[in-house]
Amino acid sequence: MTQFATPPLRPFSITLDRSSVTLSPLGPTLVRRLSDLEHLFADEDAWRAGVDGGDPVVYTVASTPVPEAPQELPQSITTIQPGDVSGEFYFTKGHQHPVAEGEIYLGLEGEGGLLMFDGTDVVFLEMGVDRIGYIPPGWAHRSVNVGSDPYSFLAVYPGGAGHDYGWVLEHGFGSRVYAGAAAPELRPYRTSGSIVR
Repeated sequence: MTQFATPPLRPFSITLDRSSVTLSPLGPTLVRRLSDLEHLFADEDAWRAGVDGGDPVVYTVASTPVPEAPQELPQSITTIQPGDVSGEFYFTKGHQHPVAEGEIYLGLEGEGGLLMFDGTDVVFLEMGVDRIGYIPPGWAHRSVNVGSDPYSFLAVYPGGAGHDYGWVLEHGFGSRVYAGAAAPELRPYRTSGSIVR
């Protein structure tokens, strides 16, 4: 199977290969390049220079054939490459679920973080191998690679929850994650010189 299956599904098993960090059977794979993250990094000039300098792949999302449909529980492995834009670590676009549902992430390799924002409060969870992050309903969430190797995690989420990427552009994320002297550093979320709630 190389695409999403069509409901109703019959029971089937999925294999997680920890050595290659892959799922089988595999469904669609999404590739996000630096150019796909326009208006998301604080330093837009440095972002543009990175796009013009080769437009690297920032992350991929490899899904199983379970569709994003109501009552289903899709799974995917996201792998974020190491890197930064002016010290701001590479991250996923981040989104909020229009239908408020919870979600879990399981760290598979590398070092990462789970940045969550409910419009007021910011929570940053350190993530790594065999660490589970729980995302409660109503929290926007973004994953960040804070290490020097690829960071991969398994996500399991409600298929009918949806992905609202526009919410992030409108509300920001409360904080940004930068490389610090000894550990990741959270800084206020700024766009165009102003703090976004």
